[in-house]
Amino acid sequence: MEKIALVTGANGHLGNNLVRRLIAKGQRVRAGVRNLENTDPFKGLNCEVVFADLLDKKSLFPALEGVDTLYQVGAVFQHWAKNPEKDIIQPNLMGTKNILEVAAQQKVRKVVYVSSITALDRSRLHMNEMSWNSNPINPYYQSKTESEKTALRLAKEQNLFIVSVLPAAMVGPHCYGRLTPTMKILDAVLKNQQPIDVDFHINFVSIEDVVEGMIAAQKKGRNGERYILGNESPVSTSDILKIAMTMFPGVKSLLKPPKFMINTLAFLIEVSSKITGKEPGLTQYMVKMYYRDKHTLDLSKSCRELGYNPKNPIEAIKATLKYLNQRTS
Repeated sequence: MEKIALVTGANGHLGNNLVRRLIAKGQRVRAGVRNLENTDPFKGLNCEVVFADLLDKKSLFPALEGVDTLYQVGAVFQHWAKNPEKDIIQPNLMGTKNILEVAAQQKVRKVVYVSSITALDRSRLHMNEMSWNSNPINPYYQSKTESEKTALRLAKEQNLFIVSVLPAAMVGPHCYGRLTPTMKILDAVLKNQQPIDVDFHINFVSIEDVVEGMIAAQKKGRNGERYILGNESPVSTSDILKIAMTMFPGVKSLLKPPKFMINTLAFLIEVSSKITGKEPGLTQYMVKMYYRDKHTLDLSKSCRELGYNPKNPIEAIKATLKYLNQRTS
């Protein structure tokens, strides 16, 4: 029988790009989603779209029936919530537990689990797969760290072959519905919605490179191992602004205030969010994490074992700005 790959979160940014690439490689793909009425991401795609809610364990049994490889992509990707324990941490932990337990029962041969570089130890300026984030400063980082540890532990207990991939901040095409927090950064620059240049340094990576890394991890990755999928060095929001201004004359230059002013603004925005209940566009943890951040990633293991070779992040950012401009024009 033809081998089936199940991609959870298949209508999300990473999931949908992965579905498209697997189909292009001739793979039989089952796309797992929570909303079967959201068909736009799958128009023209030769794949089976099935209901798969990670918090509805019963739905996962038919979704995983006959599956050879599970690409566990689906997760809550948001950095703020009124109740972060209920809305971010617990859903990601429970979703991980449910999908891996069912995968073991359905005799899935391989699992490629999507974690994040937020699960790495940021006390080291040059981060590698040997480290773990022992002091996550926001609920999303906590959820990704704890969920990945849970996934690796459960896979070992259930005798599941698992490879964990840790993407950086992904940019690229096929982003349907609401933009991801990462894509919003570029979109805000493009639409002149940023009041100031916060001078954040973020490790951006082409989503297409992440997809290729995941497929390589399925073929070449070693059981129980972690692989970073990012770029060696971050790119600053100042550089993104310069790129956007060159590409699109309507993009305006921004004032770059000192760190204490940015932090004060973040504090005021957070206070306002507690009153209004609206997600803050700038937080103190963002300033702490990303202001002129110098962290780099050690890609040697991914390059050596997976053949990972990401494109220059500047090129990925340029291509994404073009995509976002066409998306909204």
